[in-house]
Amino acid sequence: MKIRDIMTSDVELVKPTTTLQEAARLMRDADTGFLPVGEDDKLVGTVTDRDITVRCVAEGANPTEATVRDAMTDELVYVFDDQDSSEAAQLMSERKIRRLPVIDRDKRLVGVLSIGDVAGRTHDDDVVGQTEQDIAKAPPNN
Repeated sequence: MKIRDIMTSDVELVKPTTTLQEAARLMRDADTGFLPVGEDDKLVGTVTDRDITVRCVAEGANPTEATVRDAMTDELVYVFDDQDSSEAAQLMSERKIRRLPVIDRDKRLVGVLSIGDVAGRTHDDDVVGQTEQDIAKAPPNN
């Protein structure tokens, strides 16, 4: 199954200059713990609720002053919308991550793929089970 068929396409893009408080509000309103970070129409990283908590708030940063740039992961790990979902599951297993930005071949953000999307829409219990098991072996990155 192609990623474009199972991804979540309603995705919020946040700027690196956005305050952590505003990013947290966006996450709350979208009922997600993950936001792709973009600058000048280019994906530059990701930020999770865990990133905000562990990298900034736990260290004493003021969420009304600290920015997404202070908490985000700038190492880009993504998939293309025309890739097979099993490739995404493999990447999630290898990198120990639960969510991936999805881009098209023009390198524009078109969605987000979560392990829940893979589990709920592919019905491939073997792939999903192995992916979840591999991810569980290490602390979450995002």
